[in-house]
Amino acid sequence: MAYTPRLKEEYKSRVTNALTDEFGYNNVMQVPKLSCIVVSRGVGAAVADKKLIDNSVEELTNITGQRAIATISKKDVATFKLRKGMPIGAKVTLRGERMYEFLDRLITSALPNVRDFNGINATGFDGRGNYSMGITEQIIFPEINIDKVKKIEGMNITFVTSAATDKEAKSLLTELGLPFKKN
Repeated sequence: MAYTPRLKEEYKSRVTNALTDEFGYNNVMQVPKLSCIVVSRGVGAAVADKKLIDNSVEELTNITGQRAIATISKKDVATFKLRKGMPIGAKVTLRGERMYEFLDRLITSALPNVRDFNGINATGFDGRGNYSMGITEQIIFPEINIDKVKKIEGMNITFVTSAATDKEAKSLLTELGLPFKKN
């Protein structure tokens, strides 16, 4: 018997029915779904200290449960003392079971740890059904040991969906449990 994440079962049983009722889809294949989640972090100070990239990769690996990769610069920028091919960030692309597990941990344990949390902004949609949000502190995740953190850094989280419009994507993410601010 294979393990299925809680949010994936909830999507199949409840969310597809709710979205079909709301938007009047004729076919179950028209219902938008979450394709992948990209967690990324830019480390600008890594130009001077290469160990910062290793720390970022390790932290993102601990948070997501999947090995992070270092992102490299595509061109030279003289004003930032940046050369082509230098590592300047870290990212992880989550799909499948790991994606649903990360989303579950983000909703149930990480976001409630944010100080003065009122919900996430609904202004991060890009017009094509994808949503991006920023987190200012990595210490909200329970996987991070606060004693080993050298510097408080944030990260960007992008939810890539198959929705055609922002309204459909917001409904999908709301049904999955993301707490948007009430405007």
